[in-house]
Amino acid sequence: MVLVSVMVGTMASIMSATVVNVAIPEMSHYFVLGQDRAHWVSSGFMLATTLGMLTTPWVLARYGYRMTYVGTMLLLMAGGVAGGLADSFALVLAARVAEGLAAGVVQPIPAVIIMRAFEPSEQGKATSLFGMGVVLAPALGPSIGGVLVDLFGWRSIFFMVVPFCLGSIWMAYRYVPNVAPGGTPMQKDMALDWVGLVLATVATTCLLNGLVELQGTSRPLGIALLAGALIATGAFIAWQRGAPAAGREPLMDLRVFAHPTFTMGVVVSLIYGIALFGSTYLLPVYMQLALRLPAAHVGTILLPAGLALALTIGGVGRLTHRVPTYVLVTTGLLLLAASFALMPTVGLASPLGLLMAWAILGRVGLGFILTSLNIGSMRALDKGLLPHGSSTINFVRTLGGAAGISLCALVLEWRLAVHGDSLANPQTGAARLAAFNESFLMLAATCALAMLAAWRLREPAQKAPAGE
Repeated sequence: MVLVSVMVGTMASIMSATVVNVAIPEMSHYFVLGQDRAHWVSSGFMLATTLGMLTTPWVLARYGYRMTYVGTMLLLMAGGVAGGLADSFALVLAARVAEGLAAGVVQPIPAVIIMRAFEPSEQGKATSLFGMGVVLAPALGPSIGGVLVDLFGWRSIFFMVVPFCLGSIWMAYRYVPNVAPGGTPMQKDMALDWVGLVLATVATTCLLNGLVELQGTSRPLGIALLAGALIATGAFIAWQRGAPAAGREPLMDLRVFAHPTFTMGVVVSLIYGIALFGSTYLLPVYMQLALRLPAAHVGTILLPAGLALALTIGGVGRLTHRVPTYVLVTTGLLLLAASFALMPTVGLASPLGLLMAWAILGRVGLGFILTSLNIGSMRALDKGLLPHGSSTINFVRTLGGAAGISLCALVLEWRLAVHGDSLANPQTGAARLAAFNESFLMLAATCALAMLAAWRLREPAQKAPAGE
């Protein structure tokens, strides 16, 4: 029941991350936004999520599982209500940042619970049960969201998280223990590493804004921002390294990188996050602005893919302690890359079933990765490092996702300009399709790059439990 309780909260956070993409075209029209501003509805959420994830170990140690869950669900619900009532784009972005912070704290927690509460032979099954429930959010979310947008407008999207948040709060008070990880008492005197958090914020913000400015008219500013991101990252690493000697609790415990398997898992998560989150932004925009499909059709097309993802997670979860991690992750990345590479076969006259088939292929690949990557990467960590390990790997994946959304927006804008088109043009045609197709090929190449890193997950993952 603890697993189910955290599943409901995670569903709410994932739904808030993905379902808003269906409303971006109508929201852009309402606030008169260009592509360079509209994508911040997703990127702003992802930026806040990455920073929130870094605070998860501290929040859990300070407030325990139950108080953390209740607090984050209240913040997520407040962000949803505020976004739905907002009368300016600035308020929408503020609401998305609040939702992102809550989602960032919540999402690393289930992996910590699974690694601590279940034996290694049961962790795959627990992950599959948890995953099958969680994927219902992105599977059903766009379908319901598309209908809501058509019937009630973009504001209705924000209110979808409210019932999930209310249900999660009720279950948290009933089933989630009010203790810190490991059953230890809460450390109410533990101080947050504010310097580390500020440095991480500067590095992440400079990175994402630098990517945007590189494609705009301020290319020197973009280069300066990327340089600032590099400097802030170096300062962050140095500050975290000095934390133990200074008697500080680090925001990110760098001892997790002493394990090669975990380090390679982080690399895979970064690259895979770019492709995954970039595609969740690109696909709905592609269907509505290139193929001219109604918002309700977007959800209908993605629904079978979401169900295929749930079935895949249910099957692959039982293989995680039998099949090496690198085999499962590489297979998933291969299928995901193939789904992107096959997108150029879809045209304006193509049957919707073809687009649906490629979406299903990608979600099957995603099922292989989601079930095995975190477990395979974190098995080598000591139990005391599990909160930091889960926080770190989720932070890096989400950072890659935030960069991926910006990267997809930039590549799309670039290729549209090359082909002499613009999304402001109400008509679509071969030029627009070509720009989207080249963006999908970029994502396919990104997945292929992640496969090279996934192959390095080999040695520790090949050890089978006794009796296998």
